[in-house]
Amino acid sequence: QVQLVESGGGLVQPGGSLRLSCAASGSIFSIVAMGWYRQAPGKERELVAVITSGGTTNYVDSVKGRFTISRDNAKNTVYLQMNSLKPEDTGVYYCNLRFQPVPWGQGTQVTVSS
Repeated sequence: QVQLVESGGGLVQPGGSLRLSCAASGSIFSIVAMGWYRQAPGKERELVAVITSGGTTNYVDSVKGRFTISRDNAKNTVYLQMNSLKPEDTGVYYCNLRFQPVPWGQGTQVTVSS
C-alpha cells in the first residue's frame, strides 16, 4: 500500500516562502494524480493543489499565483512551492492521491506569523 511522508514545514513570516515535499512509497506513483491538502485550525481539510500524472496542475483560487505544485516521478516525490505566504495559509499540510486516497500521513505544520 502507498505510504506518504510529508516534510518541509515550519514557521515563516508573512511574505516568506517554504517548499514542502511528499515522499510516496509504491510503484503506482507515476501514474496517479496527486494533491496537496491543508487543514487550518478549527476547519476541515481542503484541497489546495493538484497535479496529474501528465503534469497538468490546478489550484484553489486562494493560492493561485503563489503556490506551485510539481512532481519528480523518478523520486516518487511531489512538491509544493509556497511563496508570498499569508497568515491564512497556516495549517497542517498533507499530500494524498487525488482520486484513490490512501491513509493520511502525519502532515507537516506550516505557521505564517510575524
